[in-house]
Amino acid sequence: MFGIVRPCTHRLGERFKTEWMAHLCGLCLALRGDHGQFARIVTNYDGLLVSVLTEAQSGPAPGSRRTAGPCPLRGMRTAAVADGQGARLAAAVSLVLASAKVRDHVADRDGLLARAPIAAAARRVARGWDRAGARTGASLGFDTAVLVDAVDRQGGIESLAGPGTPVLVVTEPTETATAAAFAHTAILAGRPGNAAALAEAGRYFGRLAHLLDAVEDRAADAEAGAWNPLTATGTTLTEARRLCDDALHGIRLALREVEFADAGLAHRLLVHELRTSVDRAFGTGGCGHTAVNSAGQGGFGAAPQGYGGPGAGGAPYGSGGPYAPYPPAGPGMPPPMGPGGPGWGGGGGGLPPRKPRRGLLAGCAVAVGLFCTCQLCCTDYEGPWSREKRDAWCDDCDCGDCGGCDCGGCDGCECCCCPCDGC
Repeated sequence: MFGIVRPCTHRLGERFKTEWMAHLCGLCLALRGDHGQFARIVTNYDGLLVSVLTEAQSGPAPGSRRTAGPCPLRGMRTAAVADGQGARLAAAVSLVLASAKVRDHVADRDGLLARAPIAAAARRVARGWDRAGARTGASLGFDTAVLVDAVDRQGGIESLAGPGTPVLVVTEPTETATAAAFAHTAILAGRPGNAAALAEAGRYFGRLAHLLDAVEDRAADAEAGAWNPLTATGTTLTEARRLCDDALHGIRLALREVEFADAGLAHRLLVHELRTSVDRAFGTGGCGHTAVNSAGQGGFGAAPQGYGGPGAGGAPYGSGGPYAPYPPAGPGMPPPMGPGGPGWGGGGGGLPPRKPRRGLLAGCAVAVGLFCTCQLCCTDYEGPWSREKRDAWCDDCDCGDCGGCDCGGCDGCECCCCPCDGC
């Protein structure tokens, strides 16, 4: 899976994690239902935004969810997934853009595609995806020709670009394609008045997608001698960051003009998660689950920035403050939380008792099952022997500390569509 919006499930919270997975699985199953099993390979994180925007404007409707069967990527569990026009439009857009990416790799003779037989097979697959995406798009009233035209123009623009060419000239085809896809969600949702604002948001999103891809690939492209828009046009990272920040602001302003039925997940992804994606690409983001403070404490135990740790002068959690650490246990004083403390194991409330460890053979059998069903890579799981909760190997956690509300934290958000405004 690929895309610039890769939210951490810890940061999304339970509500938005469930909704996000419903749209992701809905896109995957729409690809399979309309275009066959092999088409599921183009499932991507950015494509599901089309499905999210459609539902955000129309609101949950009868029949917008269906129960999908067990899947290895969900830990062999069933789930309610998005089912409707938004998911099908997302599938059509994903197919056409994936086709363009394949043709681009063929033209660059990347890897195995430098071999003529493999390149010919890849071109045949790309043509099939173009036709399939066009059929699905036509059934939804969306002409995918605008996407194909944008992709076809990209090569010519890149060939003419050089030092001094504004990098936004290079990103224009991507902006045009994403603007068309975003705007059509307003038609599907029955809110045509939203089309202009969503087209604007789509243009800025396409700009971000192109720029962030260039930033992340800059070093690898230089090593391989491949074309990169930043290097070719002489655009500095400082200028690229400025353009990305402007695009983030533009998306936020455009979303203010959109009439949503439920803006929650769309706002979370297109405002907060996009900002995190920019920070990640430029190396300015960090993960609240693995951060280490000056006292060497990490994970959830680390004190938030600005509050200091134990002993920090003037900090509310410092020594002598109103929230000083627990004093040592003494006569008549209960021990602090922890092994032997209240709620651990048997007595009192608090933490639940630990599950007993599995034996060697039982743990090995569970480990084999987890590996064969992809749960080790793709979903949170229970340790085969320890039975403690573990994060998926592929979980790229880069989340910050939660703001304390259901949305996952919108403190200081200026967007009028923020579902937790004032929380």
